[in-house]
Amino acid sequence: MKKTEYSMKITDRVILGKDKPVLFSGPCAVESFDICMEIGSKVKNWADQHGFAYVFKASFDKANRTSSDSFRSIGMDQSLGVLERVGKELGVPLVTDIHESYQAEEVAAVVDVLQIPAFLCRQTDLLLAAGKTGKAVKIKRGQFMAPEDMKYAVDKVRSTGNNNVCLTERGFSLGYHNLVVDMRGLPIMRQFSPVVFDITHSVQQPGGQGGSSGGQREFAPILARAAAATGIDGFFIETHPEPAKALSDGPNLIPLHRMGDFLEMLKEAWTLGRKFESFKVE
Repeated sequence: MKKTEYSMKITDRVILGKDKPVLFSGPCAVESFDICMEIGSKVKNWADQHGFAYVFKASFDKANRTSSDSFRSIGMDQSLGVLERVGKELGVPLVTDIHESYQAEEVAAVVDVLQIPAFLCRQTDLLLAAGKTGKAVKIKRGQFMAPEDMKYAVDKVRSTGNNNVCLTERGFSLGYHNLVVDMRGLPIMRQFSPVVFDITHSVQQPGGQGGSSGGQREFAPILARAAAATGIDGFFIETHPEPAKALSDGPNLIPLHRMGDFLEMLKEAWTLGRKFESFKVE
C-alpha cells in the first residue's frame, strides 16, 4: 500500500509527514493560563529531548460535551488570549478545534492548525471555511466513517487551494460507550494525507459515566505503541498535572509527570516502525 507523498506545513520548522514525528499535546480544554503554561513548558522540554516537533493543543470551547451541565469554556476571547500568550512565550505553534464555520477566520488569526472534530468531519461548509483560512487543517475521522471515505473530507479542504491538511484516527464506535481502533485504517488514510494518531480519545468511553465520558488510560501505552509501529506521522496526547481535577476528559488524560517516559517509549516504537515501514507481504 503506497503511502502519501503529501506533507502538512505548520510552520517553517514544523512539517507533518517528514522524517520527524510531530506531537500535538496539551490539556483537553483551556482552563487557565497557568495550567496551560505548566503543561506546555514541560511537554515542550520532553518533546525536544526525545526528538518530536511540538504543537501546543488546548480547546477554546468544548462544544460537544455529553451533558449541558459540563464545563465548556472560560469564554472564546479569554481562551484565545491564553492560547496566543502561550504560543508566544513558549515559541511553539498552536492547534485548537472549531465547531462552526463562522469561527474559522477569528480562530485562524491566533492558531496555526484548525482541528475539525470527529463528529463534524463531513460538514462541507466547516471544512471549506477552515481551508479558506490558509492555515493547516487537521481532520479527525468520524467514529462512523470508513477510513477510505475520509479521502473526500481531505478533497474538500484541498478544493480551496489549501493542501496543508491531515487526518487523525481516534477509533470506531462499537456498541455503546466503547471505541475500538482498527490499525488497518492508519495506512489506508495515509494514502490521502499525513496521519496522526489520537491516543487520548482512542481510550475514551463516550458517555460511559452517565452525564460524562469515561476512559481506560491503562490501554493508552499499548495503542500508542501499536500505532507508532505503523510508521505514521504524528501523535495527539492530552495531559494534565491532576487528571482527576481536569475540567474535561479526565479519565483519558496522561498524568503530566509520566509524559517524559511516555514520549521516550513512543519515540522508540516510532523509530522501529519507520525502520520496517517498507516491509511488505504480497
